[in-house]
Amino acid sequence: MKKRGRIKIHKIKTWQLVLILVPLLFLDATLLRMNHVRMTELRDAVLEADASENDEEVTKRLEELREYVLANMVINVVDDNGEQKVTFGTGPFYLEHQYIKAANKALEEAEGRLTGDANPNGNVYAMASDACRVQALANGWTWDNPNYINCMVSEIQKYPAANELHDTIKASLPSTELYRREFASPVWAPTLTGLMVLITLLIIVVIIIRLLIWIVLRLSLLFV
Repeated sequence: MKKRGRIKIHKIKTWQLVLILVPLLFLDATLLRMNHVRMTELRDAVLEADASENDEEVTKRLEELREYVLANMVINVVDDNGEQKVTFGTGPFYLEHQYIKAANKALEEAEGRLTGDANPNGNVYAMASDACRVQALANGWTWDNPNYINCMVSEIQKYPAANELHDTIKASLPSTELYRREFASPVWAPTLTGLMVLITLLIIVVIIIRLLIWIVLRLSLLFV
């Protein structure tokens, strides 16, 4: 039976393998696309939970995303400083609203330090807020917009009374890396997608080997 199986495989023509390869490539692309779409849906669910500022829901959705990505082949195209790169996984994304909430808390603490009666410039935080409010209205920023937060920090640092708090404010603002998430997927996974990709690669290898053998035989005949 093993001998018959080997004979049947041997009898398959190269052009027949090519005909089999074409729909397999289409099937692989479809399955990989489905994996990518599912990953995107789960990632969007994380971002929606972040926008609702529900920390418990964020944790739950992140775990669902992590489990899916770790168990499936997910090919993604990400933007790396203006350059498009192919990666396996989600690519980096940020929990923006969690960061904004933490940054606003740090600014509120700074406000308490800058509103004392001994401040020769008066309420520095209030003056910074007035200056940034103009930009916010012009650009349509809300109070929790990152641009508004950056404006507040920049304005506060302009006043001499705030100089001594510069390092404190800078240290209080959380690093964006703390709110950066990225999950990597395996290059190959034992799923339907992985099985189809493996079969496709095997057929490609067989076709290449046969072509190499044919080229070697043709070249050998030239020197006979």
